[in-house]
Amino acid sequence: MNLQVRPKEECMFDAVSLGEIMLRLDPGEGRIRTARSFRAWEGGGEYNVIRGLRRCFGLKTTVLTAFADNEVGKLMEDFILQGGVDTSYIYWKKTDGMGRICRNGLNFTERGFGIRGAIGCSDRANTAISQAKPEDFDFEGLFGKAGVRWLHTGGIYAALSEQSCETVIAAIRTAKKYGTIVSYDLNYRPSMWGAIGGIEKAQEVNKEIAQYVDVMIGNEEDFTACLGFQIEGNDENLKTLNLDGYRKMINKAAETYPNFKVVATTLRTVKTATVNDWSALCWADGEIYKAHDYNRLEIMDRVGGGDSFASGLIYGLMETGDPEKAVNYGAAHGALAMTTPGDTTMASKNEVEAIMSGSGARVKR
Repeated sequence: MNLQVRPKEECMFDAVSLGEIMLRLDPGEGRIRTARSFRAWEGGGEYNVIRGLRRCFGLKTTVLTAFADNEVGKLMEDFILQGGVDTSYIYWKKTDGMGRICRNGLNFTERGFGIRGAIGCSDRANTAISQAKPEDFDFEGLFGKAGVRWLHTGGIYAALSEQSCETVIAAIRTAKKYGTIVSYDLNYRPSMWGAIGGIEKAQEVNKEIAQYVDVMIGNEEDFTACLGFQIEGNDENLKTLNLDGYRKMINKAAETYPNFKVVATTLRTVKTATVNDWSALCWADGEIYKAHDYNRLEIMDRVGGGDSFASGLIYGLMETGDPEKAVNYGAAHGALAMTTPGDTTMASKNEVEAIMSGSGARVKR
């Protein structure tokens, strides 16, 4: 596979993420609108990937993010430390105690059940990371001096603000200068892009970013909305694609951007909020590899399933160099992550590999 990952001995960190980390407030089995108590977690599209690489797969990771320098920010740092992720590159931004200068993002999330879908209600305007500029981070020190094998970021961070668009491009350019592999999850969110220019801005930014990406991840909506692809699917709105449609989508992405070494997508059919069919595809070196099918997968909390797919995929690509193994690491890890609450994984590498080898759900004593 034509993916040249820097040797471990050259780098302080195996992987780093760039993006927002929010405080997730979870009403458990209840509803946000009627809750009287919430359980607190941390989560964010880019961070979830890097935490999975640390906690499940044992790699050394760090984060590029920013927090308002207050007690909530310190709580977020504590969550990150509990996940084993290095916090040396967090930018702490001064605030005024009322959130007028900057604040930390909140994400209220209910899981859904049966016919009731999951709901997310975020409160993330004017956050510290949305204001962060390239000069707030030591990109040269991290990628040039310390050394990083892999950078992961994505479209959720890019959509936060005009400033975050500039910062993500600066980070990727610096990473590429020093031979760091770059992965990017398109993760299109129309509600977020709408505030800074809508789908036109999404395409402008993501098409520029795509020129620097080695491993591109996204579903059919991501590729059509962010990169302007038009793929024939099962219906005119591209809400569902058959397997052939997904293969065409991936091949078109690889043809359009010859710098892509790997293109990957999850395959999800939502039967109910708690029962999904789940699998994934991965393109590399002109071949497409399909993961094992997890049909009628029972889900406790679907948030972060795609991020855990990404971390399993990245681990497989970094450590085995085998795209078929990598897509199966991703699909198995994503499936396991959706059986536990919270954005982030609670799985172990041994559990992931057992699922990959066909292990069942019998009690282990």
